[in-house]
Amino acid sequence: MSRLSVDTAHHVITDINAYHADKKDNQYLQDITKRLKNRLHTQGLLWHNCVVDTGYSSGENYAFLESEALKSFIPPHGTYKGGPDGFTYHKKEDYYVCSQGKIIPFIKVFLDYRTKHQKKRISSKKACLFRLSLKADLFR
Repeated sequence: MSRLSVDTAHHVITDINAYHADKKDNQYLQDITKRLKNRLHTQGLLWHNCVVDTGYSSGENYAFLESEALKSFIPPHGTYKGGPDGFTYHKKEDYYVCSQGKIIPFIKVFLDYRTKHQKKRISSKKACLFRLSLKADLFR
């Protein structure tokens, strides 16, 4: 399968490459980004925004693009439902607060049976009576 990169402001093809069809789209974004960033840098061009379709949506890709100082515009998968009802997410500290005001902290990242990264949070039975595991790709 081929991957094509385009300068959307000028409608110019900036990179194209053929990849094996053995992985999901989102597993190729980091390689595409590195190739394109090197090509643009060699030409003295700057790149600030990455716009791709939902097939490239993953927590790893959001984090990678942020580490590369690229602003990402990747819509979440259609299955994304946001955080749990009645809970408030505090992004900077990476925790939730339940309706009783108890903090549900981040505990660890693990792989589920489909090898997707998940963030795990667990509260005690006294605090909110709540157990929460959220997919890491829900967090940008």
